[in-house]
Parts: sequence; structure tokens; C-alpha cells
Amino acid sequence: MFYFYDEIMSLAEEVKVYKISATEINNAMMGGVSLNELEAVHFARLIDELACDVKKIYVDSPDVVQSKFGSRISIISSKQLSVMEGKRKKAPAGAIKIISEHKADSKYPVASAASVIAKVTREREVDRIKEVIGDDFGSGYPSDEQTVEYIRRNLGSNALKQFLRERWQTVSDIRQRHMPEFLDKD
Repeated sequence: MFYFYDEIMSLAEEVKVYKISATEINNAMMGGVSLNELEAVHFARLIDELACDVKKIYVDSPDVVQSKFGSRISIISSKQLSVMEGKRKKAPAGAIKIISEHKADSKYPVASAASVIAKVTREREVDRIKEVIGDDFGSGYPSDEQTVEYIRRNLGSNALKQFLRERWQTVSDIRQRHMPEFLDKD
């Protein structure tokens, strides 16, 4: 994966990455903003900051309705974007076409490249967090038993708290399992 990352970085005209912190996600979700909406805000920001001239943008939609994610981005962006859906092939003059699809990273090479950049950036961030915490919590994915067990054992840790998404289903499930233990203390 790191080999591809280096190759992509050497070939790409422009690469931009934003890291969304757990604190930002927690604050947004407490304010009623979904993770998909927050991601759309950051995609729009990335698009607005592009220095190179682009005609099309491909995004891997996390939304159930794939065009909805593209529409969110187009509403937020200061650039003129046109979400391409179904048979609609013509965008207004001067508009950047935005293709928002599920599994775009398996369909479009540029989306595949962006996925590699995102995955390597995530892995590096996980390694950085492990250094800050001073412990190995596994991959950070909810399917990783080591991660889930680490969070369960250290849920009250201030060191861990700054990196946890409070509204993450995994954290919610762990808290639900802790409820009987909490009630037994009375």
C-alpha cells in the first residue's frame, strides 16, 4: 500500500488531505450534523481549495442515496458543481461534473488513488495515536477484537478519550455492556 502511496504522490498534479478529528466529529454530531454531512463539508472545502483546473470529480459516496452525497458537496462548495446522475450527461457550461457513486474506488482509477492516500494517511494517524497513548490498541476498526477490548478496558481513560468518537456504535455497544456493572455498584 505504501508503495502505491509514494507512486501516486509522485504522479499526482495535486493531492490534498483533511483529517477529521474525533473532537470535530463529536461536536458536529452533538449539533445534529451527521458524519456524511461532515464529510461533504470537507469534500467541498477540498474542492474549493484545488489549484488545478478540473472538469470532473469522482467521490466514493457513503450515503445510501449516492447522488445525495454529491448534492451535499455541490450545495456547500463555492465552485459551480453539477451532480451527474443516470443518463444525464450534460453539465451547465463551466460547471465541474461530480460523479458520486458507491464503490467509486473500484470503478475509477482516480478514486482508487484517493482511497490509497486515505488509507495510508489513516494508518499513519493510527500509529501516531498509539505513540501518544503509549499502547497498542490494534487497528482501530470495529471488527478488530483487540481494538474493541482495548476500548472496553480503557473507556474512562483521558488519553484515549481525545481520540474516541462518542457516537461511534462500537463505543455505544461497550457502554451498554458496562451498564450492568455500573448498576451493581450501588
